Amino acid sequence: MYPLFIARRLSLRGDGRKRTPAMAVATTAVALSVAVMLASVAIVTGFKNEITRRVVGFNSHITVTQASNDGNEGNIVALTPGLKSILDSCKYIKEYGLQISMPAIIKTPGDFKGVYMRGIDSQAMRNFMERNLVAGTLPRTDAPDSIPEVLISEIASRQLGLKAGDKTDLYFMSDDIRVRRMKIAGIYNTHFDTYDDLYVYGPLSLMRGLSGLHSDEGVALTIDTDDFGKVADYTEDLQQRLLNGVADGTVYRVYRVDNVLSQGANYFRWLSLLDMNVLVVLGLMTAVACVTLVSGMLIIILDKKRFIGLMKALGTPSGNLRQIFIYLAMKIALTGMAIGNVLMLGLLWLQHTYHVVPLDPEAYYIDFVPAELTWESIVILNVGVLVVTYLVLVLPSRFVGKISPAELIRGEE
Repeated sequence: MYPLFIARRLSLRGDGRKRTPAMAVATTAVALSVAVMLASVAIVTGFKNEITRRVVGFNSHITVTQASNDGNEGNIVALTPGLKSILDSCKYIKEYGLQISMPAIIKTPGDFKGVYMRGIDSQAMRNFMERNLVAGTLPRTDAPDSIPEVLISEIASRQLGLKAGDKTDLYFMSDDIRVRRMKIAGIYNTHFDTYDDLYVYGPLSLMRGLSGLHSDEGVALTIDTDDFGKVADYTEDLQQRLLNGVADGTVYRVYRVDNVLSQGANYFRWLSLLDMNVLVVLGLMTAVACVTLVSGMLIIILDKKRFIGLMKALGTPSGNLRQIFIYLAMKIALTGMAIGNVLMLGLLWLQHTYHVVPLDPEAYYIDFVPAELTWESIVILNVGVLVVTYLVLVLPSRFVGKISPAELIRGEE
């Protein structure tokens, strides 16, 4: 393949001295385009993943509740052997647990606040709360001073003037009003004010004692699956399994299966709009890279007119000459892509690790710019850019065939 051999030996420097400004501009444009594309994909991916993790942290992947209130049992979900057997038969279910929540009022000497208290019912929820702790620790089930511990939001902490380690009274609303002295074990902040303003968390055993429920009862069943991307399919499958269980007598009541996609629909609709923004950025940056490469290739062709004339005089086919200049332009593209990848991947790693660039959580629900990339997305993006630029360079390379050796020789005279 002598076109590749010649392209590797042919200099991109003007008059044999230094790289021409056009080549430097083309390389810089490709580097910047690839860097912007990587940043766009990383930031949008990170933003979607971070918001998704927070919505899932409050709701779990799938939630099972009673389809209707019947008799004296209200909306209680009982984890019967039949229901447990159906859940255990679903290979996609990683973890499930009963959820208990009830309305309460936090009362201090100078103020009060209405909240919903939830029992921490799974390891996934504990991990989620631990990631969003800003002070103190998670509530313990074996508090040494025998005073139950709870986790409140930073919003409630500011409104009521409470901090980690303080003790306060909680009034629980059920058939009657019950008062419990609680210790503030920790304070969390997810920047989701809608949730933070509403929920207080405590051990599930504490909630079970306050509600009078047995160890196999709760107001809902929370389920985490092995693949968030298949939650909709898993929801349909589980709903059908439960209906079949009612039909064959495995379970004795109809359950309603819901998922986080519907519970957090507003957030996910908002996130879906970001995909179009990414596509626009990728399209614009690809266009910029292609235009600068085409311009650079035409400049190379004009700069190497004597070389083209000589090669044609020696009988080199126009197709082979076109390949030489395509390879030269691809050399510029690969150099620019390498520079763009190294610089941007380094910056993205710094942002992912140290959260250097902040965000306004009031507007974005996150206090830093998230950046997440997979090796698959990096490879796909770079291969895509390389293929598109190669195809675009085919057209201007045809200009080589229009250069006549005879005209060049007369011009030299």
